[in-house]
Amino acid sequence: MTKLDLAIRGGNRCHGCGYIPRGCGIRAGRIVAVAAEIEERPARSTPPACWCFPGGIDSHVHIAQPSGPDVVMADDFASATAAAAAGGNTCIMPFALQQRGMSLRRCVEDYVRRARCECPQRNRVCFTVRRVR
Repeated sequence: MTKLDLAIRGGNRCHGCGYIPRGCGIRAGRIVAVAAEIEERPARSTPPACWCFPGGIDSHVHIAQPSGPDVVMADDFASATAAAAAGGNTCIMPFALQQRGMSLRRCVEDYVRRARCECPQRNRVCFTVRRVR
């Protein structure tokens, strides 16, 4: 086995029912080991008693969204997903604004096309329907 680049020892792995003591080994930017004790001693290790959380989910973000005449959100999909990952989020759920006079189908198609061009990772679409009286 190739040596670890980083060992996280003495961590508390959080999950839905609390936490369990766990460490993890990282090689080439990927988690390759999760165990109660990480035996290998790489050059870099974290201090004991840290908290290890799963990636976060940001369920309402505005990316490349028109906000008025000649005004668009500063982040595009490439910069927004990079910033989310740097902050520990592994999933974002962008809000697609349906502008007045635009069909819902066109709104979603345009937004998905932009997302796929700028950020070719997996994309999913979900809808929230609000009735206007």
